[in-house]
Amino acid sequence: MSGLGQRSPRGLRSLVIVGGGTAGWMAAAALARVLDGSCEITLIESATLGTVGVGEATIPTLPAFHALLGVDEREFLHATGGTFKLGIQFRDWCRVGESFLHPFGPYGVNVKHELFQAYWLRRRQEGHASPLEEWSVTGLAASLGRFGTPQLKDASSPLRQLSYAYHLDATLYARFLRSYAERRGVRRIEGEVVDVSVSPRGLVQWLYLGDGRSIAADFFIDCSGFRSLLIGEVLKTGYVDWSQWLPCDRAVAVQCESAAAPVPVTQSTARECGWQWRIPLQHRVGNGYVYSSAHLSDDQAVVGLLERLEGPRLSEPRLLRFKAGRRASAWVGNCVALGLAAGFLEPLESTSIHLVQTGLARLFALFPDRDYDPVISAEYNRLTAIESERVRDFLIFHYAASQRDDTAFWRHCRALPVPESLAHKRELFSKTGRISVLEHETFEPASWLALFTGMQVWPDRYEPVVDFLGATSPDMRFESMRESIRRAVGTLPTHAAFLNRIVTDR
Repeated sequence: MSGLGQRSPRGLRSLVIVGGGTAGWMAAAALARVLDGSCEITLIESATLGTVGVGEATIPTLPAFHALLGVDEREFLHATGGTFKLGIQFRDWCRVGESFLHPFGPYGVNVKHELFQAYWLRRRQEGHASPLEEWSVTGLAASLGRFGTPQLKDASSPLRQLSYAYHLDATLYARFLRSYAERRGVRRIEGEVVDVSVSPRGLVQWLYLGDGRSIAADFFIDCSGFRSLLIGEVLKTGYVDWSQWLPCDRAVAVQCESAAAPVPVTQSTARECGWQWRIPLQHRVGNGYVYSSAHLSDDQAVVGLLERLEGPRLSEPRLLRFKAGRRASAWVGNCVALGLAAGFLEPLESTSIHLVQTGLARLFALFPDRDYDPVISAEYNRLTAIESERVRDFLIFHYAASQRDDTAFWRHCRALPVPESLAHKRELFSKTGRISVLEHETFEPASWLALFTGMQVWPDRYEPVVDFLGATSPDMRFESMRESIRRAVGTLPTHAAFLNRIVTDR
């Protein structure tokens, strides 16, 4: 792969990443792969500062990132204690005692989403409701605890549409990516940045470390976490606060022993003042309680989480404080922020690693030279803002559509106004049965359908397209489709059996 910087005499000669962790080492690995030696890459991290390291669930874009790097899946799973993930199971979100599944991938087989959705909603209105996950290869496999790789070579197999992501140990994943990056020439410097010099043009020039060393570069990537050292502290980029829509501002995380074989889903259970995650790995379970400090104290959150662990605790609880939102600009001058330095959206739909990945993709598409043309950074910031807002709306809907009123927290969530973009999407679905697709959506209409129906938001009508197919043919066609999904998923091994083959076959 040819280096991006080789094509211009004004190309970047050196690049420094401030901060390690998942974001920093993802950036280092991807840059080493794409730039292919045309630019000197240095990463600075301090072992004393530590990393957040609780983002252990992903969405199906990560395999594409690994394909870019040329990473072997077996090697990755061995190194990170990883498991497969087919979706997220939500419990007690709409009402206590109810649950729904958000599976990856489409519903139906070889059918447009609009047609499937219209048919499924029509049948429900006619009194023939069926579980939504039965119409999804990924959803049915998740419900049955089964797993297999997509059968891409068989055009007739429903298993072509199997879509998956991973659960992983974030600390081990950063270590895995560090090894990859260092083998490809990335230089790691142990140290803490204590001062930064900025030119009159507003460009970062020098980083000064606590041991007296100084480092210069043409371009900088801020992966310093919540501190947002370069973009926030030094370049004074403001913060767009979204806490008026996403009231949770604390999380406590802890690891425990597994009580059962790992399942291929992340579990999200709504609690009295927030929600709890459960992420199954090969060697342990990751647990966390995301909550509102206005409704629950830190001590109460810790006690509540520890009381609900399925096995003996393996770590001390870690408390995180955050504010939902994003930096007003993720790219300023010669500096781009990735990960927590660019903003924070709670891990309700496992988007943290994905947003690092898309931030890198935009950087490669709009890669700068030493002229640092502001039109390039402006476009990067425009696209980043739109993507963040789309994810924000998807997360907000979990709270805004809840019918719970059993605690002050849930009554507060139900009373919150929603952004205009989300209000439009909900109203359109409620009135017409249609899901609007906005620019740069992370979540496809199938995901919105799972969320709308899981939160018991039903439309007044369905899209009439299905009525044009005739009176009887749709039923036969769709029932045959559902049966083919059942047969295909029935051939898959259990997730535990498949994973065991992966981790033992080296």
